[in-house]
Amino acid sequence: MDIQLAIRGRRDLIGQVYRQLRAGIVDGRLPAGSRLPSTRDLAIQLGVSRKTTLEAFERLLAEGYLRARPGDGTFVADGLQQATTRAVVAQSVAPRPAAVWQRVPPALSMPLPGTELPRDYLGGVTDKRLFAFDAWRRCMGHALRTQARGRGIYRDPGGEQELRLAIARYVGFSRAVACQWQDVIVTQGAQQALDIIARVMIERGDTVAVEDPGYPPARSSLLALGARVVPVPVDGEGLRVDKLPDAAKLVYVTPSHQFPLGMPMSLERRLALLEWASARGALIVEDDYDGEFRFEGRPLDSLKSLDRAGVVAYVGTFSKTIFPELRLGYVVPPPSLAEACLKARQLNDWHGCSLTQAALARFMLDGDFARHLRRVQKHYALRREALLTHLRGELAPWLTPIAPAAGIHLAALLREGIAEEAVIERARQASLGLYGIAGFHVRARARHGLLFGYGAIQLEAIHQSMAQLHALLRQLAPAARATPARRRQRSAMEPD
Repeated sequence: MDIQLAIRGRRDLIGQVYRQLRAGIVDGRLPAGSRLPSTRDLAIQLGVSRKTTLEAFERLLAEGYLRARPGDGTFVADGLQQATTRAVVAQSVAPRPAAVWQRVPPALSMPLPGTELPRDYLGGVTDKRLFAFDAWRRCMGHALRTQARGRGIYRDPGGEQELRLAIARYVGFSRAVACQWQDVIVTQGAQQALDIIARVMIERGDTVAVEDPGYPPARSSLLALGARVVPVPVDGEGLRVDKLPDAAKLVYVTPSHQFPLGMPMSLERRLALLEWASARGALIVEDDYDGEFRFEGRPLDSLKSLDRAGVVAYVGTFSKTIFPELRLGYVVPPPSLAEACLKARQLNDWHGCSLTQAALARFMLDGDFARHLRRVQKHYALRREALLTHLRGELAPWLTPIAPAAGIHLAALLREGIAEEAVIERARQASLGLYGIAGFHVRARARHGLLFGYGAIQLEAIHQSMAQLHALLRQLAPAARATPARRRQRSAMEPD
């Protein structure tokens, strides 16, 4: 029988023949028992080599779509499931996600590569122009040479030993987290670290507490596991421990640089939270996502460094210190959860990219990471100061900044009566990327304000964009009557 096949170009000829024959069989155009032309005749018909049609036939034979009768020819196999009519398709039932996914909000939208605005205050991103790529190439070369000499085997779910050692030394020195390399589990960013911890601790219906406002992906991850997520308000000292639900098995906090508002959790609150968790056997997940960058005051102790009862899982990431594409983070769980977390890590995806982990280990152990942090700290400090100068100066009638002591973003609350959506839309029309904070709230009474990520925006662009924002706000709303000094007296983070 003649078969109508179309060959386009000269690439993947075997694949083209295979896919078209398979499609004809599956949709019923080549019914069961039909005799196909010989591989030689089909090759002549299509203008390809016989080797091409022979390999396509052999693949279809191996997968059961065809059967060969020696001396008689090649035929379409019997018993294949064929959806030959629209009625059958219409009657089919598509798979549906579990009901819990109806409650999970959409993921945070991020600009696609190449669509960023000229002046963009996107949070959580870094300036790759400041990264020491020459040193990184050297470390990648070392990792490649090392792996080329090794065997092709699955690696330790906890991560490469050298990187775990480097992380243990780093958090011990910079954040006073006492741990051995065996205590560190390397993950694909902080998000996977949280997912692993939550899977180990949470069963469907369990109560968990999150900051409000807080980090949406963390809330979504807990919702996806079927947890009952309770938003807990924050004020100028961080999470309101007195508002925590007694039944909470897990509390997710960002104590070094509260997301998104930016203030650190006070020492008094830290101690109260630790006491609360140890009395109930609850777990505290401490997300120290960008606490490496400090600009004023003495660094506050991490929760993990104060933990004597084994109730804190310390989570860190390299997305905010190097760049997000690296997809590397870590967790130091309490000893009681360590074995279960390793099991969960292995079940999740066994282990991450050992090549990247080996390169990062060399980058840290050779001192390049510490040098990188010192270099970018200077740039981020200048950008933060420039933003605060504008926000406390000509923009003070409309915005009240919450000056962060750490991190690579700051928040500023809008004057009452100004909707952040209107400001963001007008700014976007002027090629200025601004982002609001109201969407990070769970409760209906949400503060309106703007989040300024200064990790990737240049100093000159900050001055230009603040002038744009000043002109925009003057058009949207008349200047406030209160003086900047009086407005600063009103706390931007009054207790709820």
